[in-house]
Amino acid sequence: MTRNLRIPGIVRGSRIQFFFNGREITAFKGETVLAALMAAGIKTLGVDPHGKGRGALCGMGVCYQCRVSIDGRPGRRACMAQVRAGMVIETEKDLP
Repeated sequence: MTRNLRIPGIVRGSRIQFFFNGREITAFKGETVLAALMAAGIKTLGVDPHGKGRGALCGMGVCYQCRVSIDGRPGRRACMAQVRAGMVIETEKDLP
């Protein structure tokens, strides 16, 4: 079951779809990747060198904990990238 965590009553851009680890996610034009993933209930964005999940910490591009692969480009910060229709996002595993 997918939870919608968006705030009601906010005017948004048009609906778009993208993919996260093969799962289709609905977002709104103008949202960051991080905002769209969090609204879809996704909190784990990668795995640290110890095998533990990692996710957003600061939400403003400083901590680099929200790194994901976007359209095959690793190390992209989800909080700094705007979602685009059809984009493919995958979690990453940090190397020790």
